[in-house]
Amino acid sequence: MSVKKKFSMMLAGVLSLGLLAGCGSGGEAGSSATAGGTTEDAVTEISLYTSGSLNVKELWETLISDFEAQNKDVKVKLVYLPSGTGGATTMDRLIAAKQSGQSKGDIDLYEGSLDDITRGAKEGLWETLDTTKVPNLANVDEAYLKQVNDQAVPYRASSVVLAYNSANVPEPPKTADELYEWIRQHPGKFAYNDPSTGGAGSSFVNTAIYNFLPPEAMNSSDPANMEKWGQGFALLKELGPYMYQKGVYPKKNQGTLDLLASGEADMIPAWSDMALEQLNKGLLPDTVKLAQIDPAFTGGPSYLMVPALSTKKEAVQKLLDYVLSPEAQTNVINKMYGYPGIKWDLMPAELQKEFESVSGGYRSFNSGDLQQEIYKRWQSEVASGS
Repeated sequence: MSVKKKFSMMLAGVLSLGLLAGCGSGGEAGSSATAGGTTEDAVTEISLYTSGSLNVKELWETLISDFEAQNKDVKVKLVYLPSGTGGATTMDRLIAAKQSGQSKGDIDLYEGSLDDITRGAKEGLWETLDTTKVPNLANVDEAYLKQVNDQAVPYRASSVVLAYNSANVPEPPKTADELYEWIRQHPGKFAYNDPSTGGAGSSFVNTAIYNFLPPEAMNSSDPANMEKWGQGFALLKELGPYMYQKGVYPKKNQGTLDLLASGEADMIPAWSDMALEQLNKGLLPDTVKLAQIDPAFTGGPSYLMVPALSTKKEAVQKLLDYVLSPEAQTNVINKMYGYPGIKWDLMPAELQKEFESVSGGYRSFNSGDLQQEIYKRWQSEVASGS
C-alpha cells in the first residue's frame, strides 16, 4: 500500500497547515569545471548544514539529487550532523566568524531551530529573505515569515495532535474542554509524557496553561505572564489522578506512543510525524487515528536560514526556490510524514484530495526562558501530586 493511500486512511481529523521554507539574497562565487580539457559552464558548490534524525538526511539526499538534476550549475555539499552531535558547534562557528569580522563564511545554508534564529538575529547572522530573489516565497503564508522577521522560513513542520484508538474511542474530543472531560470520564486511559522530556507532553501542558491567557501571550517571554498561570496549573493538578496509573508520566514522546501501541492507553498527545511514520511502519495498530482539538495544540517547524557571510547566495536562492516548489514539498510529505512548507492549495490535486479532511493552522508557542519555569512548576505542583 502506498504512503499516500496509507495517509488517507490515517488522517481522519488530523490537523495540518500550509507551512514554509526559506532563502536569501546577494552575490555568488563560482568555480570552473572541466571535462576532457574543455571548460564547461561555471559550477558553484554550496554547503548545507543540517542535523536531526536519519530521515532528515534521507530527505535532503532526495531533494538535492532532484535539484542538481535540474540545475547543472549548482552542486550541494550536504554536511549532516546526527541529532545531538554538533548543532551548537555550527552556531558557534557562525557567531565566531561574524564577531571576528570575517568577510565570508563556508556555511551557505543552515537548518536550525527557533532558538537558533533568535540567537543568530542578535548577532546579525542571517540574511533577510526576499521574494524578488526567491519567487516561491510567495507560496508561503506571510504570517510565518513575519514571525521570524523574514530571516528564516519553516520549510516543513509537524504539530502535536491527539492520537487515539478508534476501536475504543469512536468519537474523539473536538475541543480542549471536551478532552479534559473525556479524561475525567475514562480514568487511567489518557497519558502524556513528562513535558521536560518531549514536545508532545510539553504542548499538552502549555496548552492547558495558556488557554487561560490572551493569544498573544503564547509568544511572549514577559515574566509577568507567570502570575497568570494559576488556573492552568490548577487544571493540570486536578487532572492528575485521572491520568495513566493515577499520575504516571512517561519519559519522552515515544513513551506515550508505546502505551498507545500496547493498549495501556487509549489516547495521548503525539507529534503528527512520529505517529504517522509509526502507523505506516505498522508499529501502531491500524485502529489508531489522529485528530486535532480546538483551540489547537502547538506545532514546531524546522527553519532554513541563509548566513549573511555566504558569498554564494544566488545559488542558495535557486535551491530554496526549488525546496518551496510543490514537487519538493511532496517529498516532504512522503518522506518525513510532515506538513508542507507551502499552502495546501498549491499542492498537487491528488494530494489535496487525499488530505481534504485536514484543516489548516496550528498554534506556535515561544515563551523563551519561561518554558523552563513551566517545567519547574509542573514538577513541584503536578508531578509530585502535592
